Amino acid sequence: MPLKLEEIEEFKQVLLKLKNKITHTINGAKEEVKELDESKGYSQHQADEGTDDFGKTINMEVSNKEYLILKQIERALEKIDEGTYGICDITKKEIPKARLQAIPYATMTVEAQDKLEKGLL
Repeated sequence: MPLKLEEIEEFKQVLLKLKNKITHTINGAKEEVKELDESKGYSQHQADEGTDDFGKTINMEVSNKEYLILKQIERALEKIDEGTYGICDITKKEIPKARLQAIPYATMTVEAQDKLEKGLL
């Protein structure tokens, strides 16, 4: 059963809030990495440098994961604008509402996502 316009609008608001939150998180992580880079020259001990490098690596990994989710959110928002939100990009089947409630930025059915991850598509 296709999503109603008011349901799509609700999902859009959720997606916009998520986008704002993730953008804020990414920007915060970038600032932390920048601060670690700027302070690195002042560290006198190798252990301090190792801790700084570890923190930088963790922040960059978090940023990368958040960035991938941000791209998915942006694609979901594009689908809303196109009028195809809730339709799988691969199979063109409806994405179950329960999946969209759990992952509002989902652009594929579970089956299509699974095949894509296994390299079958």
